[in-house]
Amino acid sequence: MRMYDLIMKKRNGGVLSREEIDYMVAAYTAGKIPDYQMSAMMMAIYFRGMDPEETAALTMAMARSGDMMDLSAIEGVKVDKHSTGGVGDKTSIALTPMVAACGVKIAKMSGRGLGHTGGTIDKLESFAGFTTEISAGHFIRQVNEIGVSIMGQTADIAPADKKLYALRDVTATVDNMSLIASSIMSKKLASGADAIVLDVKTGSGAFMKSEQDAFALAREMVTLGNTAGKKTVAVVSDMDQPLGRAVGNALEVKEAVAALRGEGPEDFAKLCRTLGTYMLIVGGAAGDEEEAERKLDRVIADGSALRKLAAFVEAQGGDANAVYDTSLLPQADIVEDVGSLTEGYVAHIDCDEIGICSLLLGGGRETKESAIDLSVGLVLHKKVGDHVKAGETLATLHANDRARLEAAKERFLRAWHFSDTATAPQTLIKGVVSV
Repeated sequence: MRMYDLIMKKRNGGVLSREEIDYMVAAYTAGKIPDYQMSAMMMAIYFRGMDPEETAALTMAMARSGDMMDLSAIEGVKVDKHSTGGVGDKTSIALTPMVAACGVKIAKMSGRGLGHTGGTIDKLESFAGFTTEISAGHFIRQVNEIGVSIMGQTADIAPADKKLYALRDVTATVDNMSLIASSIMSKKLASGADAIVLDVKTGSGAFMKSEQDAFALAREMVTLGNTAGKKTVAVVSDMDQPLGRAVGNALEVKEAVAALRGEGPEDFAKLCRTLGTYMLIVGGAAGDEEEAERKLDRVIADGSALRKLAAFVEAQGGDANAVYDTSLLPQADIVEDVGSLTEGYVAHIDCDEIGICSLLLGGGRETKESAIDLSVGLVLHKKVGDHVKAGETLATLHANDRARLEAAKERFLRAWHFSDTATAPQTLIKGVVSV
């Protein structure tokens, strides 16, 4: 089998067999196929596309390119959750203890952020001492004992995807539906969970800007998961403005803790409730949406979800006292309100721009080597549809450097658009894909 022949076959619109895809992925991972040939293949796929069988074969080949986590030692159904990412997306920090408190086992692998804000791991490290660098044995034991654990994705999980994504990133071949879906799902399938709930974002702060593309990606990933024998559901949710009000690592953790007290922003609470509902259903802890919602409401009301977060943080070396006293989380030296330059109704917020403001403050990574300042970020006081008077506070910025603050402030003000009449915000939950 020659890579040259496979490139030509795909370039001419042919369909690659499972054996051909297995060969290609294995040989590339082993360094036997050079980057320039795989770049040509990625470009051929970008223009010619892949059918469902090819996409499934690519996903499984990447999943099997490294270790496949064996979670059979964990009792019961193991559920994983994945978000395609956005601004202010701190969902896992509140959602996983909620679901675990309802009796569903959460065995999750997460990564660090690159770009606007930190990833789930960065945010959790706002708890002093918290680590996701735990052994597989610790991971399995903790899920059995506490019901939830989040560990860092190791280099041995889907290494083919890591190599391919780095290549796609520099060859303008990232935004192909089959390649996106196989990239996400290869890691999820290799992580060993029995069921997967996906949060697919759409809007100005999401990778998928249009609803049509978001639903197409959701259907593709659900099909891949179900084909692999994993019960998979996708929720398509709005990311046309930041989720909740906090953007920035420790600030988002504080908001997640507030949600577990029943005090979080309405949109964030609703998303957690919706995703949690489907996690309980696929995990076998609820027969329908009504039963699932009742259980989730109860663990918030009786405090067991908050206690579950504290137990999870403590089990992974973190300071659980900060769950009950969020003033112990990292705090910035400079806290400054930013007022509106005009009067009117908030018509639109450039979501990506708000994320970039957090990056400018030091809350995200411009390169993999960048150090994140966990204390910085911003808290919105206004969102789409709200009326604002000139000079009224739009947000509070948290910074440790005056120059960074001024740069972020200038960018922040350009992200807001106003109208003379009230604009209704986008519907938060766009739909659910289960087949």
